[in-house]
Amino acid sequence: MVNKLENFVSYRFLNNDFKKYKVSPRTGAHMGIHRNLDPIYNFKETRLVKNLVHNLPLRTSALRTLGAFANTAATETFMDDLCIESNIDPFEFRINHLDDNRAIDLLNDLKIQMKKDKSLENSHRGIAFSRYKNSASYCAVGVELIVSDNIEIELKRAWISVDAGEIAFKEGIEAQVEGGFIQAASWSLYEQVYFDNNEILSKDWDGYKIIEFDNIPLITTSVINRVGEPYLGVGEAVAGPTGASISNALKRAFGERLQTMPFSQENIKKQLLE
Repeated sequence: MVNKLENFVSYRFLNNDFKKYKVSPRTGAHMGIHRNLDPIYNFKETRLVKNLVHNLPLRTSALRTLGAFANTAATETFMDDLCIESNIDPFEFRINHLDDNRAIDLLNDLKIQMKKDKSLENSHRGIAFSRYKNSASYCAVGVELIVSDNIEIELKRAWISVDAGEIAFKEGIEAQVEGGFIQAASWSLYEQVYFDNNEILSKDWDGYKIIEFDNIPLITTSVINRVGEPYLGVGEAVAGPTGASISNALKRAFGERLQTMPFSQENIKKQLLE
């Protein structure tokens, strides 16, 4: 059976007239690449643009959270840039632009958790927040990291505050958000597929780096219990705030916004040397 399977080739690599299916953009609320594109903040006006790119050299598939990871990172890094320019505390700045009391409570909860721990020497902190799909769980993330002289990023501590409605199984919620944090931290710092004009080059764990145990921070998770509120899923809610909080901490470390994920030594050095 194995030998027979080796003779199978995807139709896209054959010279034939088979017409490929053309994908149309999905337009449902918070579907696809526009998930969490619409900010939860009380901006007076928003202009949302969705671009579906056709004819890519390689086939792609969905990233966990679909567009929420990138869109939340974009929104929350923008908010952090504004609070820095305004010289306003990042918690206060966000709360000033929120009407949702659950969102405000969540940010205040994260602030309390982070204040309990004194900042480490030569460390940098960043925060981020979102409500997944603007209708599911609320999640706020704070990170503390250290950047070495050789531009190695060490995650030291992370704080997560989550509101998933009424709590049915607290330990399960904690496991979901902490696992999601680790996955999104790995995306943010390491994961990158290398390819040329013909094929993917990242075919093993040497060519596709992921986070290792020595860079998983101490994680403190706070779960807010909303008795009587609907139960909400939590598995994907933490991803966007994780990437954004890491980016915001690195903005404070380098004094400029890093533009390319993952925030690897290679990508950071390339930007700083340009």
